[in-house]
Amino acid sequence: MEATCQCGQLKVRLPEPTSAVVACHCVACQRRTGSPFGVAAYYPDDQILAEGVSKRYVRKTALGGDFESFFCPNCGSTVFFRGSKNVGVTGVAIGAISDDHAMAPIRSVWEQSRHQWVMIPTALERFPQGRP
Repeated sequence: MEATCQCGQLKVRLPEPTSAVVACHCVACQRRTGSPFGVAAYYPDDQILAEGVSKRYVRKTALGGDFESFFCPNCGSTVFFRGSKNVGVTGVAIGAISDDHAMAPIRSVWEQSRHQWVMIPTALERFPQGRP
């Protein structure tokens, strides 16, 4: 499987679909995506391969950790990200995945800032903030 930016310069190779898919409604993800939430498929770092040039943006999380977004310097698409809370794991923007897949969020986090009209019906777990 492969995830790419809009222009195709930045790619992430993925081994297969994962069940570790999370929808995040935090304000930072809303701003990062320009959408009411962000959705990511999470993989152990050693299972993915990033190719191409990326630019990195680091911000502090609401809980005091670091969150790194990696995006294409040409088209600006965020393709993958990492947080200090889950070391050794990389999130890949599900909308950037080019291959057909049936991955859907199993978890919905930061629901305290969820837009009222948004519902994630596949989420088996829901948290007002991040998962403890």
